[in-house]
Amino acid sequence: MVLDRTISRAARCVLLLGCLAGVSAPAAADDIIRPRDYVVRAASPVDLKRPEPRLPNLGRYTRQAIIERIPKAPRARASVQRMVSLVALEEFVKGEDKDRLAEWAARQSTNPVAIVVQGGRITLPELARQVSATHLAEPEPGVFLLRLPLLVLPDATLVIDASVRELRLSQERGAFLVNDGHMFVLDTRITAWREAENAPASFRAGTEFRPFLVSWGGAEIYILNSVVRSLGYSASKGYGVSISQYSPARQKRLRRPSPVGWVLNSEFVDNWFGFYCYEADDLVIIGNRYRDNIVYGIDPHDRSHGLVIANNRISGTRKKHGLIISRAVNDSWIFGNTIHDNALSGIVIDRNSVRNVIAGNTVYDNGSDGITIYESPDNLLWANNAIGNGKHGIRVRNSVRVRLYNNNSIANGSAGIYGHIKDLSGTDRNLTIDPFEPNVSMVVVGGQLMHNGSGPVSIDKPLSVELFDVALLAPVGTTGIGLKGVLGEFQHQVLDLLVRRRLPVVIEPADKRETRS
Repeated sequence: MVLDRTISRAARCVLLLGCLAGVSAPAAADDIIRPRDYVVRAASPVDLKRPEPRLPNLGRYTRQAIIERIPKAPRARASVQRMVSLVALEEFVKGEDKDRLAEWAARQSTNPVAIVVQGGRITLPELARQVSATHLAEPEPGVFLLRLPLLVLPDATLVIDASVRELRLSQERGAFLVNDGHMFVLDTRITAWREAENAPASFRAGTEFRPFLVSWGGAEIYILNSVVRSLGYSASKGYGVSISQYSPARQKRLRRPSPVGWVLNSEFVDNWFGFYCYEADDLVIIGNRYRDNIVYGIDPHDRSHGLVIANNRISGTRKKHGLIISRAVNDSWIFGNTIHDNALSGIVIDRNSVRNVIAGNTVYDNGSDGITIYESPDNLLWANNAIGNGKHGIRVRNSVRVRLYNNNSIANGSAGIYGHIKDLSGTDRNLTIDPFEPNVSMVVVGGQLMHNGSGPVSIDKPLSVELFDVALLAPVGTTGIGLKGVLGEFQHQVLDLLVRRRLPVVIEPADKRETRS
């Protein structure tokens, strides 16, 4: 619907290829034009044909499939143990950030303790009957107030289901949830709770503790048809809902497999991060609503692989991006998402995240770009719609072999597609962890680039650009279409091949052409 409205509005001011007036007769098919450092040539359409990407089948991710994964086990038992004695809580009581242990001590007014679930399966109401109401109370039917950290050990399963209308995690008492075994959150609500106000612990400052949920390596978590609200702050692994491998030092000792998680048809509101993962494989995040979260809506990070992020709606992220994958998040699928009205970009592919498929997403009215590719080669963008974003529809920086097929980039503030290089050596980036090459190259096939503020395409100093069957429609200005960057230097020749003769156009450095010859 958004795309249809934008096309209709733009169509009223169409100046379709107005700059072609006066273009000279086409040259011979094998002509090569060599002004300055680049050449422009025609190519074969056959070389640019590509089949539609095969996307994962989402039919297997169902309620029944989750129910079947609940382990059959005797009733678990609960106890209260000192936090410093528990491996799964070391991140929060040991290590470099020693102030975190002091925080729990101050909130509990004692040597910090946690509720520990072990040796079987248990529901939250059953757990409440095993521990003191001081630690886990039921102030009204179906509403539970947790006032200590709660840990599920590897041999245990915690089920929080529809028998729980809401689980409230006390901010004042330092409650949080850690899953080191199995956790199922089904048809319920989890809310960080400010007892003094008898209300959700809505965001006030990034450094202020708010309860959180983390599921560690080797553990499994399933969240279905639930609402998660007001979790997380800026401290490590306390971001909101996190599915994370242990830190490298602990993982070297523990040797845990990758964490497992499904997050389906749920809502995440006012969390520091709506979702975060680290060194996780094959997670699925499908059909969720992420709104008004603080830093990111969805943030898979560091060496996560094979993720399926599909059919989510992400909006209102206050500080940064709607969805970002960063630092070697590879071989994943991001498709069918609707992402809008976030502070910066809609989708960001960042820091050497490769071989990902970004398909069929609609990103609109974001404060920066619609889709941003930073220092991440070998990614495929297929049939996305980038509409009305504050800067570029699609930006590609320091990334090569980026393939853009059948994407529509419409009514964005700057370029429809913008490719550029940037020297990051003078920034605070750790170039050992996050190296980069100042090169850009791309293939653009199909789609519409329409009514964008600074023109349809702008590409600076590419290793190569290939264009074919791209509709350049409705320029903003009255002088017709204006290409920018190296394409602008060869606009006459590019448009002659691309539009008049309907041939693929290749723009590449002259020395590359000479070497190939």
